[in-house]
This record gives sequence, structure tokens and C-alpha cells, in this order.
Amino acid sequence: MQDLAAKRLVIEAVSPEIDGGRFAAKAVAGWLVEVSADIFGDGHEVIAAALVKADGSEMPMLKGVNDRWSAEVTFAEPGPAQLSLVAWRDLWGTWARDTRKKLDAGQDVSVEMEEARQMLAACKAPRGQGLGPALKALQKAAKAGDAETLLGADANALMARLGPRANVTRYDDLPFWVDRERAAFSAWYELFPRSAGPEGQHGTFRDVIGRLDYVRDLGFDVLYFPPIHPIGTTNRKGKNNSLKAEPGDIGSPYAIGSPEGGMDAVHPELGTLEDFDALVAAAAEKGLEIALDIALNASPDHPWIEEHPDWFERRPDGSIKFAENPPKKYEDIVNFRYYLDDGRPNTPFWHAIRDLFLFWAGHGVLSFRVDNPHTKPFPFWEWIIGEVRREYPDAIFLSEAFTRPKVMKRLAKVGFNQSYTYYTWRNNAHELTEYLTELTTEECRHYMRPNFFTNTPDINPVFLQYSGRAGFRTRLLMAASLAGNYGMYSGFELCESAPLPGKEEYLDSEKYQLRHRDWDAEGHIKDDIRLINRIRRENPAMKDFLNLRFFKAHDERVLYYGRFDEAHRNYLLFHVLIDPHNGAEFGFELPLWEFGLPDAASIEVEDAIHGNRFTWHGKDHRLALDPVNRPYAIWKLFPPGGVA
Repeated sequence: MQDLAAKRLVIEAVSPEIDGGRFAAKAVAGWLVEVSADIFGDGHEVIAAALVKADGSEMPMLKGVNDRWSAEVTFAEPGPAQLSLVAWRDLWGTWARDTRKKLDAGQDVSVEMEEARQMLAACKAPRGQGLGPALKALQKAAKAGDAETLLGADANALMARLGPRANVTRYDDLPFWVDRERAAFSAWYELFPRSAGPEGQHGTFRDVIGRLDYVRDLGFDVLYFPPIHPIGTTNRKGKNNSLKAEPGDIGSPYAIGSPEGGMDAVHPELGTLEDFDALVAAAAEKGLEIALDIALNASPDHPWIEEHPDWFERRPDGSIKFAENPPKKYEDIVNFRYYLDDGRPNTPFWHAIRDLFLFWAGHGVLSFRVDNPHTKPFPFWEWIIGEVRREYPDAIFLSEAFTRPKVMKRLAKVGFNQSYTYYTWRNNAHELTEYLTELTTEECRHYMRPNFFTNTPDINPVFLQYSGRAGFRTRLLMAASLAGNYGMYSGFELCESAPLPGKEEYLDSEKYQLRHRDWDAEGHIKDDIRLINRIRRENPAMKDFLNLRFFKAHDERVLYYGRFDEAHRNYLLFHVLIDPHNGAEFGFELPLWEFGLPDAASIEVEDAIHGNRFTWHGKDHRLALDPVNRPYAIWKLFPPGGVA
């Protein structure tokens, strides 16, 4: 009964809280996080509430509408963090409110002054905070019957810190995982190192060093490689995923393992591990981070098959089990065994995969794209990610799980910092608005960070197969401006779109052969890439994708949205023509209401593409976009009192 009676106040509907605290909400070091809760109690007393950090420091919470309280907090470093919420009946606040009413009504407050003297006498000023003199001044004012001093703003501020708390109620252990900024704001470029060499030659890590300036010039900050390990020869795939490899075919890098080694080795034709280390160092000097693809695939030639036969799935006849997703078969890949027959985890294998991540982290790789994590157990990933984070709290895991929504979200909950999404298949304004509204307003916003890849070596989107250059420009622009994280697979900047007939795959896929490109080929969109990456870097509003706001353009072929950062007074508007074949002239409303301005107000605008500045007058405007010359427009707004 004592425990029940002690919790006189109610703290409920806490946000962000994922599955009752089972999983951590995501935060970014140095970024504000809003924590809110319903907090109330019986009666009419004044209630106060605060967030409490692990070090005991408090941040006052403010009461909003309908007993909803909130506060913003920042975390300094990557790693685990916890908050508590505490609420109490504020005896001084209640006294001050009621005493003011009585004074204003001309009533005697002598009893109330005695209450104030008693409360102040019981207060103690903590050492080293310099509050002692102010407390003594209030105690003196109380003895003198100086009610106005006791009811002043300075007194209220001091007593909010030192005043008595009744019926203190706590809500403990609200978990967060704090990331470095790149987990939430990054631009990825995917490149096959083996295609980085001269025409007709297998590329090396040293050749990739020669490509770093190109990638950096485009404005990317993460350079991501598909698997770089030795490739098996048994059942090796030929060009265009042919079941029969011809002499000279180099195979898929996802068929990992040969006598030269497994996932902790590098393909001999790429160079040595020392060459890889040199590449990582050279990239870091240019502001680029190297990301690796961790694909838990083994070719039939992987050395672990002989060394650890119990790490692989077997058929009833004892033969090794090849990977398949009926009717698809992957004859060059065999399946790992995550659990034993009795349901226990295959612990040595789990440890080996953990050590694999730690091995590459030791070589300077802290960003990992994980291939098909949805085909591996959730507990496996939760344990692996937790283990790696013990040593490398700034590690980033990108989930490549094109699967059902709840599976994608569960992977984000268990620890993946970023997630591939359905952006690739959201092509019209309604689909994009609906999907982004889900990602930015529903509970998943607290734990799932999208990474909008425009394309991948596996996915040649149908939209891009027929859209032409205009479609590539707008899909790039939306990927980079709708989400904090985005990426592209090389060749996108050249508008490569030739499909394997009837499939959402590339003809002459780089997964099975070398690709050497003319990076200055006519029709490229490198200027668009540089532009949007520059805008992302220069505007604080582009960092936190949760500030996304959709507006109405009077043409369903146009997506109209804004990225508004109130803290930095940084406001961007985007108009994107989604139709890649036909132009549109349309009306739109300038969202003056977002700045508290009337419909007839004026606002300064900068064309973020060309740099010219002018004034928009009033709410209603018109704009023309066309696929060839102007498929999108970007505006920077300068409302009254804004930052110039």
C-alpha cells in the first residue's frame, strides 16, 4: 500500500518510448530531443516536472495543452543514455498562486506568510552554486512580511530549484541510443572497386584512391563498397547472372570465400590489406568515410566449410544447403546456421561474425551496410550490434532489408542506425506524401532513420527505365532533400537505365562483370548532384528530416514541400515535377502562415539554384516547370526577422 500511495501523481503516455522501454529511441549527439508525457494529479495544486539525466541534472518540463508536458534535451556523446521523468506537487508554486489571488482580492495573508517562512526555513542552498545569498534574502523578506518580494519572478525561479517537493513520482529508465551526426545526415556513393581500374583491367584499392577526388567533388561523405573479399569459383555466375561462367568471368562479389580467405580477407586482385588501409587513410584525409558491405554469404569454397562444418545448414542427406528464395536460387551461395537443432544459438558462429565486424572496425571502417538482414534472426542482430557498440559506440549499421514494413521496423528497433526504404517504389505525389508522413510523424520516427537510395546494383527502378534524364534529376533531388540520409549507386549520374528485359535489374550488371564508364558522357547530371549536396551542407534545415512539411501545389504532378529549421531561422521550399515527360504550369500558396504572416504579406526569397534574390508578395503564386530545362525549383525564404 505504501508504494501505491507514494505515486500520487500520474506520468503516462511517455514519448519517445519504444515498446514500453524494450528498445532505445534514437538520438544524435548535440541535437535536441523532445521528451513529452501526460502528467497530472488529483486536486488543484500546482504540479512541476523535470527530466533527469543519469548525472542527476534536471531540465524543467513545461506544461502544454491537456496536461501534456515536454522538454528538450541534448546528449553530448555517442553511446547509451537514459532519462527519468520526475513530477511533484509544487508547494511553493501552489502557495504563490493562491497568495497572489488573495492579495489581489484584498484578503489577509498573515497565515500564508507564516507558511512561506516555514517553507523557506526548511530550504537549503547546495554548496558551490552561489544560491545562499538569494535564499537568505528571501528568508529575510518573509520575516519582514514582504509578500511582493516573495511573489516576484526571482523568488519563483529560486524556489523552483530549492522549494519543497511533495508526492514526488518518478518514471525511470527511459532508454536512448545516441549516435554521431553521420548516422542521421549522410550522403552515400556506392562504387565497385574492381571497376575502378583502366579499361579492360581489374581495379585495385590504389585505383580507388585515384577516384576519391571525383566522389568528394560530387559532395558525398560516405564511399560504400560491395563485398571486397575473395570470390568462390564453384557454381560461379557468369555475365547477367548466367548459371554458367565463361573463362575470364569474375563472378559475384556476394559469393564470398575461396582458398585465399573469407570475410576477413581481401580479393587478391584488389590488393592487400595494407593497400586497403592506405585507401581508408586517403579517404579520411579528403573527408570521406569508407563503408563496407557485410554480406553473410559463403560460396561453396569458403574456408569455414572445412574448418567449421557445423556453421552451415545441411539437407537430410548431409549435403550443404544452397541459398534460395523460391523460385529464385543462388547456386553460388550456401546458408549459414544460426541456431542448433535444440534451439540454442550457434554461439561460436555468432562470436565469429561479431569478431568480423570488430576486425574491420579495427581497420578504420565504422559504417557497415548489411546485406539482407531480414533473412537472419532478430536476436542475432541485436546481440551483434550491442557487442560492436561496446567497443565502437560510433559504429553505423545500414539495414538493406527490402521487406515487409514491420520487419524493417523491427530491425531498426534492434539497433540498425539507418534503413533502406520503399522510396525506390514511391513515384507519385500522393505515394511520396503518404510515405514520408508515416516516416516523419508516426512512432517509427523515433527509431527508424531512412536512407533514400536512388538505385542499387540489384534494383534498376522501372520508373528510371523510361523516365529519361529528367527522371534521374528529380529522383536524385527528392532522395537528397526528403531524407537526412540518401545514396546512389555509381552510374546513376550518367542516367544508366538499360534493363535486363522484363526485370527490375540492370543489363550487363556490374555484380557479374567489370564496368568501365565515361564519367563525362553527354547527358550526365553531375551538376545536379553537386548542387543538392552543396545545399544540404550549407543549410541546417536539411539535417533533421523530421522538419519536413508538405504543402499543396495545384497540380498532382508536382510535389511541393519545405524543410524548416526554426532554431537557425533556415527555411527552404522545393517544387519537383514528378512527370518526366510533360511540363506543368501551376498555382501554389506561399506558406506565410508558417511565419505568422497575413495572406497579403511579403517575404524575401532567394532562388537557391541561381542565387538571385527578390520579393514574393502575397500568398498566391504561379510557377512553370518543364522536364528538360527546369524539372525542379528550390527557394530559400527570409521571413521578417530571419537570418540573411
